[in-house]
Amino acid sequence: MAPTSKGTIPFGPYRTWHRVTGRLRAGRPAVVVVHGGPGSTHDYLLPLCALAERGWPVVHYDQLGSGGSTHLPDKGPDFWTVQLFLDELDNLLTKLGIADDYVLFGQSWGGMLSAAHAARRPPGLRGLVIANSPASMPTWLSEMEVLRAQLPPDVQETLRRHEAAGTTDSEEYFRASQVFHQRHVCRLDPWPREYTATFLELRDNPTVYHIMNGPNEFHVIGTLRDWSVEDVLPDIAVPTLLISGRYDEATPVTVQPFHDRIPDVRWELFEESSHVPHLEEPEHFLKVMTDYLDRLR
Repeated sequence: MAPTSKGTIPFGPYRTWHRVTGRLRAGRPAVVVVHGGPGSTHDYLLPLCALAERGWPVVHYDQLGSGGSTHLPDKGPDFWTVQLFLDELDNLLTKLGIADDYVLFGQSWGGMLSAAHAARRPPGLRGLVIANSPASMPTWLSEMEVLRAQLPPDVQETLRRHEAAGTTDSEEYFRASQVFHQRHVCRLDPWPREYTATFLELRDNPTVYHIMNGPNEFHVIGTLRDWSVEDVLPDIAVPTLLISGRYDEATPVTVQPFHDRIPDVRWELFEESSHVPHLEEPEHFLKVMTDYLDRLR
């Protein structure tokens, strides 16, 4: 078993929780895992620890405002910015002593954040994995309408009614939202423990998610609704792996700009997955990841 350590590091007046699986600075770059949300937690990405058994140290962390990191429920939209999370990632890399040798794995929102980080061409970045991410939130929003139109009519009506009334916190709206989640977010039944843990934590502590995203995946009314990383993608200078699922809420239309604009990129489509192929097709996912990492060497 790979050794595991957990703790927090200072980020200004706050704390960032992190977990290291394997040994840092032992000959291979660390795989730094950037979770989705924003406002999610690391839990649903814990299966990436399997990479440590193959010699690649893995770093998970909870972004500020979520999980084991400092919660700031009274902070408003001016505080919760993309730049804040870019600064936190830089701080994590520096404090762990791995800023000169690392690979980023960014999932969903974490993939957009990782792309923005990589576009600055940090000298220690060796590779980039963008998993289940859109390149543009406006494109994501238009694709959400396409996916919503495929839901049963009664589900669509329930969603529209509560969104118009501002009652997206109702139990009826939540149940209708789950129809979308089961199709396009995680198709496993029941959901794995790791995914359920993240989902419940997000429901209990929705500050960051509600401010930056909105009430759910397909009703994006938060501060990120106009954000895009498309323009900076040509500046990414490391080998990049794209991952998405056949039934993913990150549809091919939302992923395509990564493939078109990043100079050195390969796209792996998981045929039996939606938004979390590492849970839905774990064996295939692990093979794809280890093949990619081995090629980096």
